[in-house]
Amino acid sequence: MEEELKNTDPQPIQDVNYSDDDIKTLDWQEHIRRRPGMYIGKLGDGSSSDDGIYVLLKEVLDNSIDEYMMGFGKSIEISIADNKVTVRDHGRGVPLGKVRDVSSKMNTGAKYDSKAFKKSVGLNGVGIKAVNALSSYFYIESFREGKSVSVEYSRAIFVKENKGVNQSEDSGTLIEFIPDSSIFVNYTFKDEYIESLLRNYVYLNTGLTIHYNGNKFYSKNGLVDLLNENMTSEALYPIIHLSDTDIEVSITHTNQYGEEYYSFVNGQHTTQGGTHQSVFREALTRVIKEHYNKNFDFADIRNGIVAAISIKVEEPVFESQTKTKLGSKDMGPDGPTIQKFIGDFLKRELDNYLHKNGETSEILYKKILESEKERKAIAGVTKLARERAKKANLHNKKLRDCRVHYNDSKGDNLEETSIFITEGDSASGSITKSRNPNLQAVFSLRGKPLNSYGLTKKIVYENEEFNLLQAALNIEEGLEDLRYNKIIIATDADTDGMHIRLLLLTFFLQFFPDLIKKNHVYILQTPLFRVRNKKETLYCYTEEERLAAISKLGANPEITRFKGLGEISPDEFRHFIGKDIRLDRVTMKKEDLVKEMLNFYMGKNTPERQDFIIENLVVDEEEL
Repeated sequence: MEEELKNTDPQPIQDVNYSDDDIKTLDWQEHIRRRPGMYIGKLGDGSSSDDGIYVLLKEVLDNSIDEYMMGFGKSIEISIADNKVTVRDHGRGVPLGKVRDVSSKMNTGAKYDSKAFKKSVGLNGVGIKAVNALSSYFYIESFREGKSVSVEYSRAIFVKENKGVNQSEDSGTLIEFIPDSSIFVNYTFKDEYIESLLRNYVYLNTGLTIHYNGNKFYSKNGLVDLLNENMTSEALYPIIHLSDTDIEVSITHTNQYGEEYYSFVNGQHTTQGGTHQSVFREALTRVIKEHYNKNFDFADIRNGIVAAISIKVEEPVFESQTKTKLGSKDMGPDGPTIQKFIGDFLKRELDNYLHKNGETSEILYKKILESEKERKAIAGVTKLARERAKKANLHNKKLRDCRVHYNDSKGDNLEETSIFITEGDSASGSITKSRNPNLQAVFSLRGKPLNSYGLTKKIVYENEEFNLLQAALNIEEGLEDLRYNKIIIATDADTDGMHIRLLLLTFFLQFFPDLIKKNHVYILQTPLFRVRNKKETLYCYTEEERLAAISKLGANPEITRFKGLGEISPDEFRHFIGKDIRLDRVTMKKEDLVKEMLNFYMGKNTPERQDFIIENLVVDEEEL
């Protein structure tokens, strides 16, 4: 054994020099371009809301928002055409002598001085430089005091500068940029993500108007508008809206399961929460518990809650460059702790509101009692369900886990993890042999899941398939310990596969809607056709792609129609679940009318559905 250990010691690599020449200092722009993840998170192609091109847009907008928060400029104009982004604000404009410095010198900015930017959104001297470095074209022009100064760059390399040009435009700053296609490969801006970002900006800055490609974004009621826009279930009582210096909250409950929060710091949407969100959850439940003078379980108070909180903090500390999770514990160098600040505010304002609004207080009280009754009814069932899940030897029979979780450790790559929910042994086997075992897990269903529409949690917990699925995802107590970032439904593209997909979505929509709202649920797209000749193989996901492939490959190619995932060999499957994976994200919006939709498709109105199917029937000629 000692000899084996000796053999594992690292051995020096021969003929490798380590000298002065190996020590290099990179220019600022080269460092950003080589290590973009340090500055903007992931790259992406624009298909996800947190892809880098949206971070670039946000870094520019944050500076304009800072100007508005300081009381300068009530509107911002944004346009995107042919991947060129233009942002014009009407703030004070960058001081004319510093336009080049703020766009090309690291650690240069006004936001180190808290007197000028007390509670800033933008980064301290980094963000705009990152946009410059990661753009093939970058242009900045400042309008101030009847003059303007402009500077143009290409991949952060200076091109030209125009100084002191006389002009009569409003003061403010104009920035144009084109994300570098050599870094953001095949990228496309999607309006849905941009518009969501802009809506959040106006919710948090009432009175601000943002114009984007002909559309106007404006909010009069702040976080109340945010909840009304995002709630997919009807509020049980009028939204409680409370605000004071440096804090604003809105709160209501619905009949949906789980908890739903929207949290912000200095206008930044902290999608991963952080100190302020954790403190808010705890303080909220404590205040409600004390208001009713009842020893309610915190879970019963929070079940069905939909809430938003926005706070403004001096010199906030975030846990990543993209600022999605707050790490600060204090409101500022000389301020109170965030815990005390939020706790005191809710104790004073929320308790006072509930005393003054008896009808709302009564509705909330009944909601808590209903949640308590249901929780106690299923307490014994959930205990037995967990015991059954352990006895089922989950890791060997239903779940083929990924290495990130083998030691029950989240690891550093949780955002890259995914789990495929498959049907049957053949499809499960193909994906298992093709997957990346470090980051991709597989959960195999046995037959069709239960139709959970209209059922209670108690009945669902008694169902073995859903019990084991909940245990695999680790969502029985909420989403805080979700084990995979992406839950990918991988079923055949036939009627049975579509039915299984609907049954799974019904389960998530009913009992874990936040999985969908937080962008965790996806549908795997697999090719319908394989078109090949002796030299080339093309996989086609649509009829249009099939015709294009036939045209490309010439006369008489071999065409295969895949009818199930199990027909695709593991070697082929690697193409479809690797870096080129095609996923459709499952979305959930207020206008989707989820309750009505589920009732129609999954309820007991069989004759109506039959009529709908007959009227909308499309015959697949390949099936004839």
